[in-house]
Amino acid sequence: MIPKVELGRTGLQVSPLVFGTLPLGPLQAGLSVREGGRLIRHGLERGINLLDTAELYGTYDHIRAGVEGFSGEVLIASKTHAADPATARSHLERALREMKRDYVDLLHLHAPRLEDPLENRKGVWEQLLRLKEEGKACHLGVSSHVAPVVRRLAQAAEVEVIHPLINRAGLGIIGGSVEEMAGAIRACAQAGKGIYAMKALAGGNLISQARDSLRFVKELPGVAAVAVGMLSTAEIDANVALFGGGPELEPDWKRLEQRQRRLHIMELFCTGCGACVTACTNRALYVEGGKARLREQDCILCGYCAAACPNFLIRVV
Repeated sequence: MIPKVELGRTGLQVSPLVFGTLPLGPLQAGLSVREGGRLIRHGLERGINLLDTAELYGTYDHIRAGVEGFSGEVLIASKTHAADPATARSHLERALREMKRDYVDLLHLHAPRLEDPLENRKGVWEQLLRLKEEGKACHLGVSSHVAPVVRRLAQAAEVEVIHPLINRAGLGIIGGSVEEMAGAIRACAQAGKGIYAMKALAGGNLISQARDSLRFVKELPGVAAVAVGMLSTAEIDANVALFGGGPELEPDWKRLEQRQRRLHIMELFCTGCGACVTACTNRALYVEGGKARLREQDCILCGYCAAACPNFLIRVV
């Protein structure tokens, strides 16, 4: 089992390993609700108590299946990427309906590239504050890939939790270095914000050095927890041991660190509409010769382009 840690000043006690549900859904592995739910339940039974999801992920049903009948504590973090207040409300209401919950414990304004999310999405943030007043969200946060934004959020009184992108290679960090993002995280923690990090493995790009990469992020000053996407019971068990201080499961880690993941574009059917280019948070996609193309060195395998493709021609595999 994993000992719990305090998440800033929220009063929440969370597992330092957060179950990131993005890979379970249609943007990546496309697991069935039954299989995804089985993995979530396994994680819960091993002591993970915070599940991270979002409107984009398509994993609400997986969470409902995993939580159903479980008697232990389950905390849910969700995100909205909405550009307007009504859509933001609809995102949360769908999440609550599909997960069969009355509230989420954390609700993030998902703004990976925005330079001033509380101002750029002012109406959305005000809607999130109303949803908190209505008891549909207990605590509010911002998820960001931008180092200067994370630093400025240290001074934002209404923001309780920050969900920043950081990894030791700096892949996906916008507007600063690894050291600058780490400094911004430290400043937020010193201001009382709860920090749980994302993309410690850079969307799978750092799998071959997974243990060292996860240790790097989880040991950064100010980081309370790390969200990790997991697709097997062996992966869950290995990460629980790593984050819980148990013995390393060397055979499992060797197998896990030999995996390779990539973004696959079905070019034969691509019309070159450019929707994926707009959706890419790391500017790794472009259109050339009437087809979407990938700069692999810039891709963090988040899968947001897959959600934007109108013909479902992109997938992380």
